[in-house]
Amino acid sequence: MPQRLLESYPVASDRYDEMLAADGRLRPHWRTLIDQLENLSPDMLRRRANEVRDAIASDGVTYNVYADPKGANRPWELDLLPHLVSSEEWDFLERAVGQRARLMNGLLSDIYGPQTLIAEGLLPPALVFGQHGYLMPCHGWQPPGGVHLHAYAIDLARSVDGTWWVVSDRTQGPSGTGYALQNRQIMARAMPEALRDMHVESPHRYFHTLRAMLTRLAPAQGEVPLIVLLTPGPYNETYSEHAFLAHTLGFPLVEGVDLTVRGEQVFLKTLNGLRRVHAILRRMDDDYCDPLELRADSALGVPGLTQAARLGNVLIANSLGSGVLESTALHGFLPAINERLYGEPLLLPSVASWWCGEKPALDYTLAHFDELVIVPAFSSMRMQPVFGHSVTGAARRRLIESLQLQPHAYAAQEWVRLSQAPVMSRSGDYRLMNRTISLRVFAVADGEGGYQVMPGGLTRVAPRQRRDVVSMQQGGTSKDVWVLREEDRLEAHDAPEGHGAENVTLIKGTVDVSSHSGENLFWMGRYSERVKNLARLLRTTLQYTMDGQTESRGMLGSVSWICSQLGVQMPKSDPRPTITGLQQSLQAAVVDPSAPVSVATQLRQLANAAYQVREHLSLDNWHALTKMPAMVQERINTPAAAQHVLGNVIDACSGLAGHALDDMTRDAGWQFLMVGRHIERMANMAALFDNFLRLPPQRQTAALSWLLEAASSIVTYRVRYRRTPEWLPVLHLLVFDVSNPHGMAYQFRMLQQYMSEIAQQLGLLSMTIPTHLSSQLEAMNLSEFAHEHPNVEQANARLTQLMRDAVSGGYMLSDDLSRHYFTPLTAPVSQGV
Repeated sequence: MPQRLLESYPVASDRYDEMLAADGRLRPHWRTLIDQLENLSPDMLRRRANEVRDAIASDGVTYNVYADPKGANRPWELDLLPHLVSSEEWDFLERAVGQRARLMNGLLSDIYGPQTLIAEGLLPPALVFGQHGYLMPCHGWQPPGGVHLHAYAIDLARSVDGTWWVVSDRTQGPSGTGYALQNRQIMARAMPEALRDMHVESPHRYFHTLRAMLTRLAPAQGEVPLIVLLTPGPYNETYSEHAFLAHTLGFPLVEGVDLTVRGEQVFLKTLNGLRRVHAILRRMDDDYCDPLELRADSALGVPGLTQAARLGNVLIANSLGSGVLESTALHGFLPAINERLYGEPLLLPSVASWWCGEKPALDYTLAHFDELVIVPAFSSMRMQPVFGHSVTGAARRRLIESLQLQPHAYAAQEWVRLSQAPVMSRSGDYRLMNRTISLRVFAVADGEGGYQVMPGGLTRVAPRQRRDVVSMQQGGTSKDVWVLREEDRLEAHDAPEGHGAENVTLIKGTVDVSSHSGENLFWMGRYSERVKNLARLLRTTLQYTMDGQTESRGMLGSVSWICSQLGVQMPKSDPRPTITGLQQSLQAAVVDPSAPVSVATQLRQLANAAYQVREHLSLDNWHALTKMPAMVQERINTPAAAQHVLGNVIDACSGLAGHALDDMTRDAGWQFLMVGRHIERMANMAALFDNFLRLPPQRQTAALSWLLEAASSIVTYRVRYRRTPEWLPVLHLLVFDVSNPHGMAYQFRMLQQYMSEIAQQLGLLSMTIPTHLSSQLEAMNLSEFAHEHPNVEQANARLTQLMRDAVSGGYMLSDDLSRHYFTPLTAPVSQGV
C-alpha cells in the first residue's frame, strides 16, 4: 500500500473520490499510476511538473480570462496527474454520450423542421420560441446529410454514489477538443512510461473522423472541398485552441473579414483572389455569424452566410441555431423526447431539473429553495449558477422576486456535490491535494447517422477545495483524461482512406493563403526585421558609451542625434549628452513597453502578427517566437545587462530568419514574409544613412565604425579591406555592393526578385518602385563621392534623395501590396509592369 503520496491526502466523506474507494483503498485502475509516482523522488516529480509548465509556455497554449489582471494570453494550466477512467466505465459513457448526441441532432431536426414535439406537447413552445438561441431564419433548413450537430460536447458530474449526471450540453461550437489533444501531447512528454504501461487509448481518431465527415458532407460538386475554421479572432478566450485545431486539421484559420458571399456562395479572400469555401467549422456563436439576418451589430460575421447555408451551398458545422439546445431548462423534457423519437430510455440522466415557467415547478423551487441551484433557463442570460443555501438577506429576496416576476427565465437544478480528484500541490512540496472536477466528453458525427466519442476528453478542475462551480474563466485548471484499455482492445487510429482521384487532385493542388494571413506574415517579416535593426542600433550605441575612448566620447552627440531622428527617445536639448543620461535613454528603449520605438513595443507587435498566423509556423518556429517577449520583461539596471538582453534578442531574430528559410514552404505567404523583411531592411538602412549624411563631414568620418556596426557590416568590411573605415569603401559596401545582404543594392535586387515572383504567381503588380530605385543607384558613379571630386556635392545630393526615396518607396510599396492583395474582393488584375 503506497504511503508517501497518500498519507496526507484529504478524503471527503460527502463526495465521491475518483482515486480512493469509500474504505480509503486505492481503486484498482489507479494502482499502476500511483506505484510509478511512488518510485519517483520529490525532485523528479517537481521536475516533471515544471516540464508540463514549460511545455505549455513554449507551445503557447493560452486561455484568455476576460479582465484578467495577469493580462491577455493567460497560460493554460494542466495538472501533472491525469483523470483515470476504467475501461468498463468508459464503455458505458461511450454508449450514453453517443446516444445523447443522436438525440440532440434529432431534436434540432424537429425544432427547425416539422416541430412535431411541440405539437404533441412534449416540448413547451416558450422554451423554443422564447429564447434568443432559436433563430427563425433557420427554420426549414435542411443541412447536407441531415446532420445539424456535427460536433457535440457534454459536461458530466459524478454524485456521491458514483453516478454520472449531465450538467450541460454544448451544441454551438463546443470548445475543448484542441485543449484535450494538447494536454495529451504534453503528458506524453512528461509521463511517457505511465501512458505506455497503462495502455491509454489515443484521442486522434476523433480528429480523423471530424475531418473525413466534413469532407464527405461538404457540397463540393466534384471539387476538392475547401474547409475553413471560423474564429472570432485573437481576443476570444480560446483563440489559442482555434489556431491549434486549424494546424492539426489542416484547415485555414479565418475570421469573418476573410470571407465574403457572392452569388449566394461563400468565398475565401486569398492572395490569389476569391476561392469558394465548401464547409465552415465554426467557433463563433450563432447570432454573430451573419449581421444581415441574425445580429445586425455583429462585426465578426459574414453578411449573407445564412442564405448561402439555407440553399445548401455551404456546410456549417454546427448548423446555425444549434445553440437553442444549450438551455438547461430542456433537461427535464429530454427523457420523454428520446422515448418518442427512438423508443428507448436515456442512459445518462440529467441533473434533476425544473423549468420555472411551469407553475408546479416554480412552486417546488420556492418550497425547496435551499436545496437547489438556480440557473438561467437560456444561455444568453450570462448568469452564474446561484446556490440557494448560500444566498441570504436582500440578495435572496431579490432573487425570489425575480423568480416570481419572470419564472420562464429560470430553471432549478438539484445540488450535486461534485466528485473530487487528486492534484499535485503547486507549492512544490511532495503531496497530493483534492479538488472538485467535472468531465467534458466530446462526440463527432460519423456522417452516417451515428456518433463517435473521443476516448478521453477534458477534465476541468476547480481552483479551490470543495467548490461546486468549475469554470476556466474563474481560474480553473485542467487534467488529461486517460481511458484505460486492455492491450488487445486498443484500437488502430489510422486516418481514413480517401478516394484515389480526390487524393491525386489534392496532392497536385496548392493551398491558397488567405489575405488576412498573407498580411500578417508580411508584417511578421517587417516587425522581426524592425526588432533586429533597433536592437543592433541600441547595442552598438551602448558599446560606444562604455569603451571609454576619447574619440568615442566625441561622437556621442552625433549618434545620439541620429538615434533620436530614428524615433528613440533621447535626452532633450543636449547636443553633448552625458554618458549616464545617454545610457539610461538607451536602456529605456530596450524595455519600455509604452515607448513608440522600443524593443519591447516592437516585440509585442511581432507577437501579435505571429499569433494570427500560428497555423503557418512550425513548432520550432513558434517556440522561438513565444520566448522572445520574455527577454525584455526584466528591469535593466546596467548597460552591460542591456547589451546582454539585446544580444539575445538579435540571436532570436536571426533564428527566426533561419526558420523562415528552412522550415516554411515557399508559398505566397512566405514570399510576402520575405518582402516584408526586405522592405523593412531597406527603409531602415535608408533612414540610417540619410541621417548620417546630414552630419558635418568631420563627424561622418568619426562615426564610420559606428555606422558599419549599426548596419551589421563591420566584419565584412574588416575582412575585405583590413583597414580603418574610410568613406568610399564604406559607401560602396553599404550602398553599391549587391553581395552585402545588409546593403541598399541587395535590398533593391531582392525586392525586384520577390515582387516578380509574386506578380507571376498571383497576378501582375507594378514594379515601378524597386525598378526606379535600382535605376537611380545604377546611374551613380562611386568615384564622384570622393571628397576631392568636383561633383561631390551634387553626388551627395543625389544619394540623399535616393535614401529618402527608398524610405517613402518602402511605405508606398507596402500600401500597394495591401491594396492589391490583402483586401481583395476579386482576383488581382494586371497593373502593368
